[in-house]
Amino acid sequence: MPSPGDVVRLGREASVQFGGDRALVLRVTVVNDRPTYDGWVWLTGYVLGETGEAIDKREVFVQVAGIQPAGEPTAVAPVARPARAVARRPRRHRADTRTTPPQRTRGIDPALV
Repeated sequence: MPSPGDVVRLGREASVQFGGDRALVLRVTVVNDRPTYDGWVWLTGYVLGETGEAIDKREVFVQVAGIQPAGEPTAVAPVARPARAVARRPRRHRADTRTTPPQRTRGIDPALV
């Protein structure tokens, strides 16, 4: 019976849906304890690609006798991603934030408005 953290290979022996080129390598995250048929188990985990990188999350119903240990896949080197350029708006001065020109009123100095 696998445990969370185990890496297993699921082929035709585990379930007919994984026969031939549909076999997969799964890093187990949860072994569900809900009742099932004798010898079967629900596993939740991440499908691993050839480099060991998680490519999909799956929940599968498989025969315990057909689960094979896969060993640790090759470690994935971190991918360096270029920094994303961010378009910045020019800063406006506080005086530029008015949407309409100031109104001149009779008898009041416009510099005080």
